[in-house]
Amino acid sequence: MNPFPDSWQPPDISRRSALKLLGAGAVGGTLGYTRFAKPRPTLHQVDQLDLPNTVGRATKAVVVGGGLAGLAAAYELSKRGVAVTLLERSPQLGGKIASWPIQVGDHELRMEHGFHGFFPQYYNLFSLVDELKAQDNFQSLNFYAVLYKNGYEPEAFYPSNAAFPWNIVDLAVSSDNRLSWGINLTKLKHLEVFREITSFRMPQTYERLDHLSVDEWGQGQFPKGLYDLYFLPFAKSSLNSPDVLSAGELMQFFHFYFFGNPEGLAFNGTCEDMGRCLVDPLSNAIEANGGRILTGVTVSQINWQDGKIASVDYQKGNMAVNPVPFWCDRNPLLSTDTTDYYGAGDRLFVVNADSNSAISLTCTHQGCSVNKAVAAISDSFICPCHGAAYDAQGKVVSGPAQENLAQFKVLKRDADRIQLIAANPVNNPTGLADSLDADYFVFAADIPGIKNLFSLSQGDPSPTVMAQVNQLQVADPFAVGRFWLDRDYAWDQSWFTSLSGYDLTDSITLYHKVQGDYTKRAEDNWGSVVELHACCYKEKQVPTQQALLDTYKRELWEIVPELEGANILHQELVNQKNFAGFPPGSYPNRPSSATAVPNLMFAGDWVKMPFPCGLMERAVSSGLMAANEVLQREGSARRPLMSVNPEGVFKV
Repeated sequence: MNPFPDSWQPPDISRRSALKLLGAGAVGGTLGYTRFAKPRPTLHQVDQLDLPNTVGRATKAVVVGGGLAGLAAAYELSKRGVAVTLLERSPQLGGKIASWPIQVGDHELRMEHGFHGFFPQYYNLFSLVDELKAQDNFQSLNFYAVLYKNGYEPEAFYPSNAAFPWNIVDLAVSSDNRLSWGINLTKLKHLEVFREITSFRMPQTYERLDHLSVDEWGQGQFPKGLYDLYFLPFAKSSLNSPDVLSAGELMQFFHFYFFGNPEGLAFNGTCEDMGRCLVDPLSNAIEANGGRILTGVTVSQINWQDGKIASVDYQKGNMAVNPVPFWCDRNPLLSTDTTDYYGAGDRLFVVNADSNSAISLTCTHQGCSVNKAVAAISDSFICPCHGAAYDAQGKVVSGPAQENLAQFKVLKRDADRIQLIAANPVNNPTGLADSLDADYFVFAADIPGIKNLFSLSQGDPSPTVMAQVNQLQVADPFAVGRFWLDRDYAWDQSWFTSLSGYDLTDSITLYHKVQGDYTKRAEDNWGSVVELHACCYKEKQVPTQQALLDTYKRELWEIVPELEGANILHQELVNQKNFAGFPPGSYPNRPSSATAVPNLMFAGDWVKMPFPCGLMERAVSSGLMAANEVLQREGSARRPLMSVNPEGVFKV
């Protein structure tokens, strides 16, 4: 599948520019690379034996987590004859690529977690797209741009027909900022930077740089232009803030997206929302293969036996309905004269003064804690993650949630403690709806979900795996603000453009240009639909939803001055804190797909991979690797996985 126009060619190189870049060209000649001989994807995990394609015995697998990683694992296993059951807490499959219905005026549309770009080096993801015959769900956006608030001209990245160093030559020739890069290879620090970006190796690069954050590595004599133009915006594109992102991880990110990749940075987008374009084809294929998918279910217990997982217990719904009473301590930080809060974190309850009932503040969509709404019904609640709204009694008003907030009775009060019990407990003495045993288990939840799963362990879980899970960290929060406006505007950059230099906003998407439903409705009813993204913002600087919305609006007028004064017809906010963090020092202990537990595999964007990959490609690849681990144990052929060249050309 070639998502880019065949007609695009790199810009011609002038004689003067060629002379300036003679050194890089000489290196390229020495390495034997030409513009007409770029490397192909590297195959990973290719079996040497002629093994059967399907498992030879009745084999059962349970996949916990219906995001992209879990869907990929369930798809591959179901295709190979494994009896798969997929459990997802949310009513919608997809995890970070899920979509859900919203009402905008008289129109029902789909909202999602933000724009998703599909880069041409997403080899394993696109192999699934090809198998699902879903190619028509994607469209080329031709090029990718980075727009800077101050000091630099916009950068544009196009499909490339050349490998390193010729892709760098092309970038230097086409870039209006090439004289601002500030690279001087006679300086030791600059030479070190050049070495790292051209000689990526696993694990050697991590051994050299994993102890440093990107900010720490960029101090001192680091080329300022290179840092401002590429390192900062691309570090944030990894959904990690530069002050807490491992420099080794950034080098992996750079290698995957550019330096080790001959494809360039132009990309595809979906023709409609991700749910219809990718999630639905995957889930339909799983069920067509005989797999079972259960949404809106919560895992309530992991049962361990003899060093393995024997079974998982689950129940319908997102909140425990166990009839066993439990105690909660009053939360003095949240409580007021009229309203008391009990518990903390994701297990929080609200009780009006002198009331004998309590409402769980755990959102029934994906388990975030809901807050008092900033601009809605008095005493109503809104989920800061995906916008589910509830009235004062906990009834769903709007958004992706399909169940009301769980209700509890207050049995006893003891000073600053209350004893609660589910208002509608299940009559089953155990409080459980069902139990699943299996030969293999794939845990494909996000990091908070993975940690929660292990907290539900009954028996003796692996201390090695527990230690790995406990050290996982999430990145700073991610937020999306989508605005429907009564005015359109001219835009010379790509329909999705990265931004640099703003307090909050890291990218902008013109939805009325990229997705069919929005294009049609914009022509009929609106001027434009604009989405702003904050890839990783600091909560202390933007502490509330209202602050997020206010900052987005202010920066939108700065980014697109033509829109100042336009009427906002509708707005949606998505805010979540579940993306994988890659802090300094985390690489050695990061878990892989195969674990110390013989029948447990991991999948997700947080899994340590044996080859360079990022974001959605990391999620898909980890899911396929988890499936491969099962297939290998059953004596079946593994799926060949593809990657960019896993090492830089110099291999220092």
